Amino acid sequence: MSSSLPYVLVLYYSRHGATRQMAEQLAAGVERIAGIDARLRCVPPVSTTCEAIEPEIPAAGAVYASADDLRHCAGLALGSPTRFGNMAAPLKYFLDGTSELWMNGALIDKPATAFTSTSSLHGGQETTLITMLMPLLHHGMVYAGLPYSETALFTTQSGGTPYGASHVAGSRSERPLDDDERSLCQAQGQRLARLALALGAARSAST
Repeated sequence: MSSSLPYVLVLYYSRHGATRQMAEQLAAGVERIAGIDARLRCVPPVSTTCEAIEPEIPAAGAVYASADDLRHCAGLALGSPTRFGNMAAPLKYFLDGTSELWMNGALIDKPATAFTSTSSLHGGQETTLITMLMPLLHHGMVYAGLPYSETALFTTQSGGTPYGASHVAGSRSERPLDDDERSLCQAQGQRLARLALALGAARSAST
């Protein structure tokens, strides 16, 4: 990753690894587009014990996100497993702490998207993606789902929605991403990267 290039922030929470695998595929899609990088970041678990302290660097996966990762991104992809048809608490907790960015309009007119993983086929994928959309709209971001020009949306027998990429992980999170799910994750990353470059150029031209 070149520090001189704009980047798409791929920000996720993953407990058993499925959402992390999706994040890595989205990042691979972003980096297939010339002129932009992907930055993988995660959020720590939420503890019921107020004094609990997570290590500054997680044992596995991406490092934890900071407000500056979000502030300076050219685009944002949010990933979360489903929790009763909603995003997981750790990701919402992180987003709830972004009021300063909202007050400063730091994310206005930047493209964003979302992705999710569930244990079962009808486990709330689309509602989870919609809950993730709401804070992005409040930040003034431009939401980008998956268009039906991605033919895997017609053929998938597992994950994949026009609201964003999804994955069916199985009841024990034992099921890996299949070809359609990988294809849709990468397509979503590529689309977000293209939009980030285009909207970034438009913002620069208007200033």
